[in-house]
Amino acid sequence: MTLEGALDVSVSDDGRDVRLAFTVHNAGSGTAELRFSDACRADFAVLDEGREVWRFTDGRVFAQLIGEESIPPGESVTYDGTWDDPRDGEFAAVAELCAQNVTCEARADFSV
Repeated sequence: MTLEGALDVSVSDDGRDVRLAFTVHNAGSGTAELRFSDACRADFAVLDEGREVWRFTDGRVFAQLIGEESIPPGESVTYDGTWDDPRDGEFAAVAELCAQNVTCEARADFSV
């Protein structure tokens, strides 16, 4: 299974939120079967000079149900997150797939 990740970060015109879109692409020849232990499919973190300043999953509760998702060869799936009320500065965002059986992550630098 060959998964490739890409992270797109967009800051609203008024700077009041940062939207993160993590696309996971199946670059392999077979279907990617992903297994999850809860309803969270991806996590996002924002770093300021390597120090974490925000994490999507902090303070959130996700339904505790085992789930699966299939990504056919050549297809992609996108997971979204929003950092509300960000502070100004230069940051790095990291997205990580929360599947139990496979890893995939992506990183992007951005400014608010």
